[in-house]
Amino acid sequence: MTADGETSGRDRDTRRRNPRRRSTAKAQIRRRRGGQREQLEDVNILLDIARRLSGTETLDEILEELVEMTSRALGCERSSFFLHYAGTGELYSRVAQGIRRREIRLLSNDGIIGAAFQTGGSIIVDDAYADPRFNPTIDQETGFLTKTILCVPLCTSKGDVIGVAQALNKVGGLFTEHDRTLLEGIAAQSIPALQSSQAVERMQKARVQELAFLDIVADITSQIDLDQLLQRVMTEATRMLGAERSTLFLHDDKTGELFSRVAMGPKIGEIRFPDHAGIAGTVFTTGKTVNIPHAYADLRFNTNFDKQTGFFTRSILCTPLINKHGDVIGVTQALNKSGGPFSAEDEARLKAFTAQVAIALENAKLFDDVQKIKNYNESMLESMSNGVLTLDERDTIVTCNSAGARIMRLAPSAILGQSAAKFFGGKNEWIIERIKKVQAEKVANVAIDVEIAFDDRPVSVNLTVLPLESGDRKQLGTLLMIEDISTEKRVKATMARYMDPAIAARMLDNNSDAGLLGGASTRATVLFSDIRGFTTLSEEMGAQGTVAFLNEYFSLMVECIAREEGMLDKFIGDAVMAAFGLPIAHDDDEDRAVRAAIAMIRECRRWSRDRSQRGQKPVEMGIGLNTDLVVSGNIGSAKRMDYTLIGDGVNLASRLESACKVYSAQILVSENTFGRLRGTYRIRNIDQVVVKGKTEPVGVYEVLDHHTEESFPNLMDVVSYFNEGMRNYRAGKFTNAIAQFDKALACHPKDKLSTTYIERCHLLVSHPPDADWNGVWVMTQK
Repeated sequence: MTADGETSGRDRDTRRRNPRRRSTAKAQIRRRRGGQREQLEDVNILLDIARRLSGTETLDEILEELVEMTSRALGCERSSFFLHYAGTGELYSRVAQGIRRREIRLLSNDGIIGAAFQTGGSIIVDDAYADPRFNPTIDQETGFLTKTILCVPLCTSKGDVIGVAQALNKVGGLFTEHDRTLLEGIAAQSIPALQSSQAVERMQKARVQELAFLDIVADITSQIDLDQLLQRVMTEATRMLGAERSTLFLHDDKTGELFSRVAMGPKIGEIRFPDHAGIAGTVFTTGKTVNIPHAYADLRFNTNFDKQTGFFTRSILCTPLINKHGDVIGVTQALNKSGGPFSAEDEARLKAFTAQVAIALENAKLFDDVQKIKNYNESMLESMSNGVLTLDERDTIVTCNSAGARIMRLAPSAILGQSAAKFFGGKNEWIIERIKKVQAEKVANVAIDVEIAFDDRPVSVNLTVLPLESGDRKQLGTLLMIEDISTEKRVKATMARYMDPAIAARMLDNNSDAGLLGGASTRATVLFSDIRGFTTLSEEMGAQGTVAFLNEYFSLMVECIAREEGMLDKFIGDAVMAAFGLPIAHDDDEDRAVRAAIAMIRECRRWSRDRSQRGQKPVEMGIGLNTDLVVSGNIGSAKRMDYTLIGDGVNLASRLESACKVYSAQILVSENTFGRLRGTYRIRNIDQVVVKGKTEPVGVYEVLDHHTEESFPNLMDVVSYFNEGMRNYRAGKFTNAIAQFDKALACHPKDKLSTTYIERCHLLVSHPPDADWNGVWVMTQK
């Protein structure tokens, strides 16, 4: 046997003696063949995926195919493909087995999916709940129990990660390296289809949004009613952005506030706040858009609105509203984007939307302002007591307020639309002549106390005809203003001769005082004034000089009375009679009367100085005041009646005015007036007097506030000594009284009243009074 034959025989003997080696070799061959079969199956799976994806059109269809084929190829319970959205920094999945057409969103750094996206590497997790990166939130939302996880990043040829493929719960065991390799192959095979379908979807979505946007803008810009426009803008902004609520805040230049008339959701009415407060204030002042994904994490966010409305704000997108001049006129705010925070795309869309809305808002605001002016003018016309008619260029009556219809006693339908020539025919034809004159001369024409008649019913009016012109002096028509001279106005004009016109108006407007003209018993303070030595003055001045003198004097005195809202009763020669507390009572009528008297003396003194400088004689006067019940009303005959006052209270005021001469005083008031004064005045008690015609004494006081240091030096010292002298006088201690009155004269030698009492005390010393002396002085003259 040859050497080769020997070798072959030994090999055969070796193989017979080593069967284990033979089985190992067979296993390796089977493994090679099995691996080749797996590879072939993987290739078939990938080819099948490529084939099926080529027949799909939309992103939803691609995701649906991928999920189904991936779960079958890997033998897992569920799989998902998460795509990255750069606008919000989120990963989202629209299709997941067991959850049909539901979108799941999570942050791109959240959970195991986020880890795979951030690192760009595949991850196999054998126990999901044991891995700290695992987020169980989705399990809690879906009711699914995740056990094992395989995550593979979706990487483009450029190395960009555009998403993550995920498989859950390997059936019959754990995910293997072969599963990872297969899923990576599936991911690589699907990326081109996913990218192209995303691009197509974005284009289609953008086109749909653009068309919808154009339709919305065209519809909104045609709206001119501001309230309806605001409501429509907010509705469309909410729908367009997928927000829960939108609000448009406009700026109020007058108050420096942002306000909203419309708020989506629960009605709050008008919201107002300073234009620098909160997120909206920040956007308004800076003119820059603010996008806040978490409102409560931003210190600028004002939580009070949420507390007031019960609304919970999560995310905010706020954009300035800028007009064509570049001025910020308001702010548009959207709250709580559905499915997550607002994106950069949302910002761009809201900016474009507000840019178009700003034009519509300015137009609507202009229309609203014009409407407000129109309503204001109409309200003003309706509130006027005078009738107003306007004629257009063709002399057609186009406007008549309610007062005009009432004065002419016609229904508005019988006035509006009528030709002026026809309407003012017959007895009113003279009005047409005045209208033509005003149109020709373009100058107002006034007719006082004339009659117009409609249906044979005359009405006394004051008629004013005015030209209606535009700002550029273009003739627009003619305006007629008709003032009704009714009985009430005639009475008011009559009463204005006795009192301030405002008091007359208040008395006539107050129904409760309507009975005053018929007669009433009322507490009032009566004022009488008289010029000293008037008879001599009138003889020197002659008739015309006397009339001019009195007119000038009465004008000054009546003005002083009117300032304190007193009522002028009458002129009696050179005397003036007035009352305070009639016809309208005040809480301080006594003080008003005293202040009026002081003003009258001061005004007379100033006037007297002016007369002296002109070489004319000075004028002095005296005033008496008394407060009591008086009877007031129209008194007289059927042919002539006057509103006046009568009663003992009136007579006492007249007696006190006369007593000014006896006591060398200028203002005397009774104890009735003195006791009711609220103010502080410089006053001295000068006597207890029984006036002529009466039996009961009345206290008399002199008011000294009209004096100056020049006219009455050391006034308060004089009053102090005088009061002490009066106490001794009334106690019958006439010698002591004289000593005090002498001290008063030492302080003011021209105090004639102290001199009068010294003379009276000397008389009483030489002719002692009876034992029942009580200090009362009886006047024997009026």
